[in-house]
Amino acid sequence: MSPNRESSPDQHDPGLPEGLHDGLYQGIEGGLGAGLHEDVYEGVDKSLHDGLTPGSESGGALTPLKTARATSTETTVEADAGPQWDGGGAPPSSGGGWNSGQPEAPESHRMSFLDHLEELRRRIIRSLLAVAVGCGVCWTFADELYAGLARPVTQILTELHMDPQLVYTSPTAPFTLYVRLAMLAGLFVASPYVLYQVWGFISPGLYPHEKRYAFPFVVLCSGLFIAGGAFAYLVAFPAALRFLLTFAHQFRPMITVNEYFSLAITIILGLAIVFELPVLILVLTFLRLLTPGFLFRNSRYAILLIFITAAAITPTPDVPTMMLFAMPLIGLYFFGIGLSYVVLWARGRKQES
Repeated sequence: MSPNRESSPDQHDPGLPEGLHDGLYQGIEGGLGAGLHEDVYEGVDKSLHDGLTPGSESGGALTPLKTARATSTETTVEADAGPQWDGGGAPPSSGGGWNSGQPEAPESHRMSFLDHLEELRRRIIRSLLAVAVGCGVCWTFADELYAGLARPVTQILTELHMDPQLVYTSPTAPFTLYVRLAMLAGLFVASPYVLYQVWGFISPGLYPHEKRYAFPFVVLCSGLFIAGGAFAYLVAFPAALRFLLTFAHQFRPMITVNEYFSLAITIILGLAIVFELPVLILVLTFLRLLTPGFLFRNSRYAILLIFITAAAITPTPDVPTMMLFAMPLIGLYFFGIGLSYVVLWARGRKQES
């Protein structure tokens, strides 16, 4: 590229020293050869003739050099321009007017390991306080709760023409029984709030569109937990008691309140926890660790594990009672597969849109 200029090093400005005049043009021509735009050359050339007054010394001769550097810098910045602030003033870190050229990432508050531990401590304390409040409320109905819990065994003993009165062998046994009974009832009463605290602990790691599942999560978990306890109290526990007491009809029973309550809490609380199986399947599907196809293909192994679990929970060795425990769990397993299909269907629709 050959520049068109009106003057040359041979026809230099009389006010500029000859050596400096030639050096400036040689430096600019070198820059032009290295990729400096021709407009920059012409701008500096014009500054040499129009910007200097005759008789200026070396101080004024530095002006064209500065102009060349400034023009070159501006040209480079414009060529490599990235995100531009179009709202006037200094660009903010985020918000309207700032065109970053990149999709906006969801805002997230990064928490350290100690922050997670502190958050976990707060959630546990709130849950324990909720259970304590529920326990205090249920304590005022301790007599009614005990009468309801003892109803299955007293009905069966009455049908067998046996003494329906439970006994105790320690002076502290009735008080301990009432405390444990109030705590169990308080746990069921406070279960929605406790599960909400569980959701509050895991929600910081979710996207905004995933946090809207808080209400369905709490309703589903607490509903299954209470349903499991109700199924155990109304169906499974009376069936197990009937088998045990009928089998030993030739003996005179002396059932203590502590032994009876230990058996009741094992069955009721165990089934309440096991009834959360669909929630476990749903969470693992959300985490992309399980798929409905995998669960359906391996259903025979899942059914085997369910029967093993039912045998561990069932207080009796008979097969009918174990089947009574296992059949609802099998139904809940396939219900969880259905929920997993719903998750994949919703995810596919979101990707298509």
